[in-house]
Amino acid sequence: MARNTGERMLRRRSCSDQDRYYWDAIKKGYDDLQSIVSTCQQQSEFAVGTQKISKATILQNTIDYIQFLHKEKKTQEEEVSTLGKEVMALKIMKTNYEHIMKAHQSNPQQGEEQVSDQVKFSIFQSIVYSVFQSLSNSVSVNSFQEVSACIFSWIKEHCKPQTLREFVLGVLRQDQLLYNLQTETCPRK
Repeated sequence: MARNTGERMLRRRSCSDQDRYYWDAIKKGYDDLQSIVSTCQQQSEFAVGTQKISKATILQNTIDYIQFLHKEKKTQEEEVSTLGKEVMALKIMKTNYEHIMKAHQSNPQQGEEQVSDQVKFSIFQSIVYSVFQSLSNSVSVNSFQEVSACIFSWIKEHCKPQTLREFVLGVLRQDQLLYNLQTETCPRK
């Protein structure tokens, strides 16, 4: 019998050591979660005296934090995807521009009258000014709400391809008239 009691005591002590190790590991896990999850850290800083955050609160805050991280990850992945598409579009534009430049450099239009950069810029200025005048006449700036409503309305009305085409053609006609008047009054040498 003595031998059985000694074995029982040894087994009990071994079981209680295992239980203690098990519960210590769980307590350490909760403490680690509490230190990692920022909302648990904030709550423990504001805890009064020896009041401790409950394990249920720690678990709920951990779940909330993980969900927040998942949403943040998804947002960042969408942003990376959008930026990737923008980079791809810019690369395509760059390639197209390089092809245009090579074609222009390899095939200069000799004998034809080239339009100077100053004339091109003047036409561009006129187009932008015309579009701005249209915007300026349509937008009321009394409040942010009015500005945004007017701008959306203006975009819907004036940024249609046909309307923009009319702006450009009107400017080109006007510039052509000015050019014709200048050449008539100032004959070439």
